[in-house]
Amino acid sequence: MRVTRLTLRDVRRFDEAELLPSAGLNLLTGANGAGKTSVLEALHLMAYGRSFRGRVRDGLIREHAAALEVFVEWEEGAVGAGTVLRRAGLRHGGQDWSGRLDGREVGHLGQLCAALAVVTFEPGSHALIAGGAENRRRFMDWGLFHVEQDFLPLWRRYARALKQRNALLKAHGASSQLDAWDHELGEAGEALTTYRERYLAELAPRVMEVGASLTPGLPLAGLDFQPGWRRQELSLPDALLLGRERDRLAGYTGVGPHRADWSLRFASLPGREALSRGQTKLAALAALLAQASDYRERRGHWPVIALDDLPSELDREHQQRVFRFLQGQAGLQLFVSATELPSVLGSDRVEARVFHVEQGRITG
Repeated sequence: MRVTRLTLRDVRRFDEAELLPSAGLNLLTGANGAGKTSVLEALHLMAYGRSFRGRVRDGLIREHAAALEVFVEWEEGAVGAGTVLRRAGLRHGGQDWSGRLDGREVGHLGQLCAALAVVTFEPGSHALIAGGAENRRRFMDWGLFHVEQDFLPLWRRYARALKQRNALLKAHGASSQLDAWDHELGEAGEALTTYRERYLAELAPRVMEVGASLTPGLPLAGLDFQPGWRRQELSLPDALLLGRERDRLAGYTGVGPHRADWSLRFASLPGREALSRGQTKLAALAALLAQASDYRERRGHWPVIALDDLPSELDREHQQRVFRFLQGQAGLQLFVSATELPSVLGSDRVEARVFHVEQGRITG
């Protein structure tokens, strides 16, 4: 995927701005607070339905504006194999939204998210390793959402059944009603877990390979999957039945794929708690770039990759390793924000298109 046009209206401090990026490396430079991150947020919003810095209504819409608007035009397809030009637009007021994809209105935000694939590394990305399990479930599900056609309907089926079961638990519903939803939840949850387990098993060697390229001092040994219940001992319907009384008291379902997690396994470290903040960032970046590489393998083209404020996140040596790895990938489009041109680019003589962001304007 290669973004050819990105237009913003009423996004944070931007009244209106447009970016016409190159197919390769694009650098967004400017002082702190100039709006560099806002540009990447807009791109992320089109791919995820949310900003990586919070909800749309929590400051993403420019002050006094009713809604923000983002328009993206991109080419999709493998280099040399023919590409398709696609367009997507989103108007979001914090609660209500409307969107168009390739000239047609969309009924679900997920339709926009499924169309444009963006992998983002930003200052909060260390939460993928050090934060709560929800971050790691999103990581798994993003990958599956884009490479497995049947995954999204299955995920929605599970989420709907979980909502119904939790409502019954809170209302002290009859056991016969819970039996029916346990069956539905169990059937969807077992299938969902099979997808996740297989995906992580296939992703693990790629994470270790990318990790070795980025930081040889952080030996990754694999990924460990936790399904959300004692799967080796119980089927999910049995686990739900066994925990029913506890769930009645709590008012929610305590076991299942919505409690799933995964962790990185290291060859010479006891666990993620022993990682420094810098190592945590590198481990997260390795996982994200491995996921992007897996996407390319399955779909035939790279997702767009955005790195926010990279020089402040990684030291010079690791910046060099990251750029060396990414520049070696044909057909990859990269966006990097920084307060100034990263020094490693000058030494490596990397070709890049540079945009300067200042006071709600983009030049370059």
